[in-house]
Amino acid sequence: MNDLSPQKMAEGTRDAMYENDFKLHDMGIQITEIAPGYAKATMTVTKPMLNGHGMTHGGSTFSLADTAFAYACNTHNKVTVASGCDITFSAPSKEGDVLTAVAKETILMGRSGIYDVTVTRQDGQVVALFRGRSRTISGEVIKHD
Repeated sequence: MNDLSPQKMAEGTRDAMYENDFKLHDMGIQITEIAPGYAKATMTVTKPMLNGHGMTHGGSTFSLADTAFAYACNTHNKVTVASGCDITFSAPSKEGDVLTAVAKETILMGRSGIYDVTVTRQDGQVVALFRGRSRTISGEVIKHD
């Protein structure tokens, strides 16, 4: 797998993770772009994602951001998990809104990384800012035959 270009490696890790990512499928999240250290994910807010105020539940927005983070930090074909994260909610969204999460690798040093994720509504309004801290563990994402 080391003979793949960085872009092909990123695409391969996305494809390898996608089939078994049950939360992504459950929420209708789509990975629309992938590149080394980068992922873009979208989700349409549905009624089951709403809180008691009729706004998108913070956990739903968090799940979208966390998904983009997970795909971005695994693009190097090393199994990588979250070691921690923070999210700040800056504007509401509602049923029918299309949210987009863009995750970018900010720092990668050894087995640790920091990724910043911006979640926006379809009108460009920032809904949330998420910072994820990653840790590489053993194994590769793309399985060898």
